[in-house]
Amino acid sequence: MKPSATPRQRAEQRSDQRVVHPAGLSSALRLHGRRVMLRPLVANDFAAFSEVRIRNGRWLTDWEPLRPAAAVDPAHNAEAFERRCVVRERERAAGNAYSFGIFIDSNFCGEVNLNGVTRGSMQSATVGYWVDHAKAGHGYVPEAVAVVTHFAFEQLRLHRLEICIIPRNANSLRVVHKLEWRYEGRAERFLEINGVWEDHDRFGFTTEEWDIRAEDLSRDWL
Repeated sequence: MKPSATPRQRAEQRSDQRVVHPAGLSSALRLHGRRVMLRPLVANDFAAFSEVRIRNGRWLTDWEPLRPAAAVDPAHNAEAFERRCVVRERERAAGNAYSFGIFIDSNFCGEVNLNGVTRGSMQSATVGYWVDHAKAGHGYVPEAVAVVTHFAFEQLRLHRLEICIIPRNANSLRVVHKLEWRYEGRAERFLEINGVWEDHDRFGFTTEEWDIRAEDLSRDWL
């Protein structure tokens, strides 16, 4: 059996590989965990997206920014949803963000995103996610986050990821606790959520930590 690479060897191997150009990551992109499949949403996903979002109601919206009064809700309007997909595709092509639908047995049940991708001296992004209440508690979101973490470090060659969570959002906190992300502190009045400037607990994960834990995380989730 070929011995597994050490963290230092994995880091050196990655440094020798080319970063994937964003323009090469189209809506045909597929990422897989043990049970979940991630892919960018397309216009034909409107019915499934609409059903999940409308059925979940405040389970989701209590933890999200308020929609501007003049903005059309893509969960209620197919054209607005298609425009949303086009915007996400442009963000992906520009390398600014990578948004994925979460699918279980080919059924849509949520989203996981790499937002605010910053290059230059930071090489970082923020991870966001939501899931259908009917699928919560089964480990699908930690698995999806593990999949995008692998993608971020192994394909995009980012250096750092961050997840920011309202302290009383116990469901979301369970995700970072299961994955053992590092707690970095509390940012007061960090984001305006549902009309209120909310404190957020910040959790970080770097490529150095990935090098150390990649084998275990891959075994557990990928």
